[in-house]
Amino acid sequence: MADLLLIIPVFLIAGLVKGVAGFGLPTVSIALLALFRPLPEAMALMLVPSLATNVWQALAGGTLRQVAPRIGVFLLCSAVAAFLAAGQLARADAALLSGLLGLCLVGSATVALAAPSLPAPSPRTETWLGPPVGLVSGAIAGLTGSYLVPAAPWLQAIRLPRDQFVQGFGLGVMMVNGALAAGLAGGGMLPAGLGLASCIGLVPAFAGMEAGRRLRARLDEAAFRRVVQVALGLLGVWLAVRALT
Repeated sequence: MADLLLIIPVFLIAGLVKGVAGFGLPTVSIALLALFRPLPEAMALMLVPSLATNVWQALAGGTLRQVAPRIGVFLLCSAVAAFLAAGQLARADAALLSGLLGLCLVGSATVALAAPSLPAPSPRTETWLGPPVGLVSGAIAGLTGSYLVPAAPWLQAIRLPRDQFVQGFGLGVMMVNGALAAGLAGGGMLPAGLGLASCIGLVPAFAGMEAGRRLRARLDEAAFRRVVQVALGLLGVWLAVRALT
């Protein structure tokens, strides 16, 4: 019962954000769940709804053949690093990881709100720099569940067209979440109870997405994105401060 009271509103909110803004279900859900649960449990609860929604995002859109070859190595490096990092969660301090998540949220919100215009790398630079950026992105995701920094700024910097960015990022989240699930399961941190509780989040996540999709035409999407980023930044500050106290 306690799981239902926590999971349903969290995934309704996270799904609503994704429906309106097109991103954020894993990050919003983890940030909210981490206020009440240890971070490894929050990551486990996020997995099924995030995987399901991002499988749809990755396979819909018609640009997969264009974007996958370009960022495939980057995404593969992210998935490998996420799997290896998730395997270390059982040995890590949960409070420290929560603080790290908080710092990542503050960093990603700051980057999004500042909207810096990063210079586009040359094709040669993109080829050799993509894999290490992918490794760093995956390692952070494996320890915090948040696949935003530096993945999102990198995909923006290489100037992916909008549809390719959305589909490519969905593919990345899908691969990283799959690696996270394997890493958590291998470390004994994905018990059947948490897996079942995560499945409960499917219905509110998709319901929230549909509500968000309907609201999108009525809202100022840019303003909504700013509100979401400010909220994530404040949550990040709270998680970071809580980890220090």
